[in-house]
Amino acid sequence: MNEEKSTEEEGHRKFAVDAFNLVWDLLGKEERTEGENDKMVHAAHASRFHWGEIGTPLEFERGEWQISRVYSVLNTPESALHHAKRCLGICKENDIGDFDIAFAYEAMARASAIAGEQAEAEKYIQLGKEAGEQIAEKGNKDYFFSELKTVPGYQE
Repeated sequence: MNEEKSTEEEGHRKFAVDAFNLVWDLLGKEERTEGENDKMVHAAHASRFHWGEIGTPLEFERGEWQISRVYSVLNTPESALHHAKRCLGICKENDIGDFDIAFAYEAMARASAIAGEQAEAEKYIQLGKEAGEQIAEKGNKDYFFSELKTVPGYQE
């Protein structure tokens, strides 16, 4: 029984990681086909599903963040906001900070911006800046700010 459970967990982990990485590859493309956009949406949800079976709140919130980013890139504000709110909620409920809370604010800012809610976007950009300053590792901090600066409406 334990061996079966271990094999099942390994399968979920492999599918979660592979789908997550596929989404990153697709997000990195300058141009995607409609089919690739669909694949990106399905892979993001599949990754989150598999993490939901075996992961921790850290993987849950990162999965929600990735889904929100996908919907933001595809200009689907309602879904982007839904998943950004889930990401932020999981961070707050589980005291997840540093890099992850900063990116939760970034997701809220980006989703709010594409939804045309500029005041909300500005609020979350500011919260992201404050959280970003608390990121311990310099490389992570630099990466975070490079991403935050791509949120529509961002100002220094």
